[in-house]
Amino acid sequence: MFQIDFQKPMSIYFVGIGGISMSGLAEILHTAGFRVSGSDWKESPITQGLIAKGITVKYGESASHVTPDIDCAVLTSAVKETNREFMAIRELGIPYLTRAQLLGQLMRNYRCSIAVSGTHGKTTTSSMISEILLEAETDPTLSIGGIYKPIGGNIRVGGKDYFLTEACEYTNSFLSFYPNIGVILNIEEDHLDFFKDLADIRNSFRRFAMLLPADGCLIINGDIENYREITEGLPCRVITYSLTDRTADYYPEDISYDALGHPCFTACCREKSSVRLSLSVPGLHNVGNALASLAVADCLALSRETSCQALKNFNGTDRRFEYKGTVAGVTVVDDYAHHPTEITATLTAAKELPHRTLWCVFQPHTYSRTKAFLDDFAKALSLADKVVLAEIYPARETDTLGMSSSLLAEKIQRLGVDCRYFETFDEIENFLLENCIKGDMLITMGAGDVHKIGENLLGL
Repeated sequence: MFQIDFQKPMSIYFVGIGGISMSGLAEILHTAGFRVSGSDWKESPITQGLIAKGITVKYGESASHVTPDIDCAVLTSAVKETNREFMAIRELGIPYLTRAQLLGQLMRNYRCSIAVSGTHGKTTTSSMISEILLEAETDPTLSIGGIYKPIGGNIRVGGKDYFLTEACEYTNSFLSFYPNIGVILNIEEDHLDFFKDLADIRNSFRRFAMLLPADGCLIINGDIENYREITEGLPCRVITYSLTDRTADYYPEDISYDALGHPCFTACCREKSSVRLSLSVPGLHNVGNALASLAVADCLALSRETSCQALKNFNGTDRRFEYKGTVAGVTVVDDYAHHPTEITATLTAAKELPHRTLWCVFQPHTYSRTKAFLDDFAKALSLADKVVLAEIYPARETDTLGMSSSLLAEKIQRLGVDCRYFETFDEIENFLLENCIKGDMLITMGAGDVHKIGENLLGL
């Protein structure tokens, strides 16, 4: 594997520079004095931001974008062998790294690198930990998978002590990382277009845990079934947290909720004193995220006062139960949930908030995920009073596998829930304008572009 010497800036070219993670890495290298350029399919707010910082971005896929003066290329996992730029890179003999390999090499430049993994909750938990690190004035470098308002984006370039990143299991990318502190929030079936089954996924997380050095620390959700299969024989310290198990190292007691569904609870800790935490994000799932974040802060020996204040200040990231506005008395919220467990957590939290009718406009994400979880999606979405489905967002997939949103609509209707399916966003928006009334709550949900529906209704 090509090794970058971060003390000797060179020319780096990113294929797919407009991605949320790729753009962040490009910015880190640009700030460090590297000559950074790249390409993406089309213009976006992310590419516009990179250009404003002085990074060259080209649009489309063309071999002419690749020039001999490039010292190293970085590729997203979506780049195929037939990509014209990738073929040009190989023809010119330019060394290349995957996004994950570059991220792993970056992590080794910091005194302490923190990697947050799990099927769900990575962005929220990474942002909670970021809030703590910022409150403690540690000057961290941050790479987050969503827009985190306090840093005005998804990246913050700081000092050389702390580096925090999300660690995604898809294509085993997190196995290229070098963390000192690892977090495993949950392990469930997902990305079944890559993994064979849940056992294959668990094996990947086990291999991630084995990356931690003897003087490192793994923080793991003790509610994961047979979590000791993941932790057995690890040389590092293992810390558990749980929503239900009082033998875990961290667990909550006396949970209560305010009128907006924000939890307040006592975080009980086996090796430290208990502490009362108040959150400004809704839902029981965020109690677990906060416990994991507190455990990280304790590993870093940060003050409890700092951690408590930071967790109280944290009010979420873009597209994670994000309040978008109110139109004609209808509250509009947007959420990134695209897995049945995430949908269940979001709708359960929403049901605790004041509303007349709870509407969920859901856009399934990828044909393979829809096929794998068709019945689970139906059950999770049935928590809403009324469901509206958009067509499946294919992302990287071209084979429909016989899946469509109309099939999911039929499943939901059989569960006794009012569910409609429309082919276009325009049809959905017109239907909502005619049927939503004052006091209703409308949640747009999914990992695609479904957020545009709520934004269009609000005139944003």
